[in-house]
Amino acid sequence: MNENKATNRSQNIILENREKLNISGVEHVDSFNDNTIILLTVKGLMTVKGEDLNISKLNLEDGNIVIEGKINGILYTNKDTSSSKGSGLLGKMFK
Repeated sequence: MNENKATNRSQNIILENREKLNISGVEHVDSFNDNTIILLTVKGLMTVKGEDLNISKLNLEDGNIVIEGKINGILYTNKDTSSSKGSGLLGKMFK
């Protein structure tokens, strides 16, 4: 079978004291600011909400990211419905 490699990759999320979030399986950072970080992951679009958020480490080759700040919530959206090309933030800006 010839399946997409990304669908076979695993994803781990480690939240330490609501202040440090380690995520694996990250493919792309869609947008970020102090309160919201939107990531494309192997398991779908992920939105991290919080306060004073900062990306302290990012390695897209390995698919790892470390986010620091006060984490208030993590939300997944299905990859099938939300990540079609041109429908992201930049796609909407350049229509």
